[in-house]
Amino acid sequence: MALPPAVGVLALQGDVREHQQVLTDLGAEVVQVRTPAQLDAVSGLIIPGGESSVIDKLSRIFEIAGPIKARIAAGMPVFGTCAGLIMLADTVLDSINGQQSFGGLDVTVRRNAFGSQNQSFETQLAVPELGEPAVHATFIRGPVVESVGPQARAMASLPDGRVVAVAQGNLLGTSFHPEMNGEARFHRYFLDLVAEHSA
Repeated sequence: MALPPAVGVLALQGDVREHQQVLTDLGAEVVQVRTPAQLDAVSGLIIPGGESSVIDKLSRIFEIAGPIKARIAAGMPVFGTCAGLIMLADTVLDSINGQQSFGGLDVTVRRNAFGSQNQSFETQLAVPELGEPAVHATFIRGPVVESVGPQARAMASLPDGRVVAVAQGNLLGTSFHPEMNGEARFHRYFLDLVAEHSA
């Protein structure tokens, strides 16, 4: 029987261990990715929450930004949460001077749209593609999707209409942290993308 493909968690900064735990619990082989060689060894990548400007800076220092962009362009499944969504967005508002993203998702996001750390909150989100029950979502200084381009689609929105989960082909992004509270359905969705792409 063929082994399932290995998946990576970009391990430059942020909540790497939490994502690794969810993936491991789902039966995935997980590689912490910091170098182009480690990226070459995986069939999908999660970009965790953290600080997008730091992830951007370190990805360039470690010379992995270019290879990640190339793999995204080649169709590798990538799932970004919070800062990871910012890194996948084609357009980032309120970024620091010189900040870059990997891009690939046809969306415009605004950094820290939900305020400071002490304005973090949790809520229940309807995500029709994931079925019932509602997703328990934890927002920590998360970005919001200001606009969704024609290539992307919204997966979930807050009651006020602000989009907080998007997908496009093999790319997936959430403003919130499903890895923080045992919500594994987004990770399972991602692993399904990896399996299909690898096949």
